[in-house]
Amino acid sequence: MRSRWSVGFARSAAQRVVFLDQGQIVEIAPPDRFFSSPRSERAQDFLAKILNH
Repeated sequence: MRSRWSVGFARSAAQRVVFLDQGQIVEIAPPDRFFSSPRSERAQDFLAKILNH
């Protein structure tokens, strides 16, 4: 996801989010939990940059 539209679409349309970093699955979660309280540090960093940009 590289734009807010993609994040918003994933948040509303997905049943689960699979977050990858360098080809490795880092986190799998329902969208509500992923976007409100991601568990992995990498997902937290990514969302902080994307959502607060």
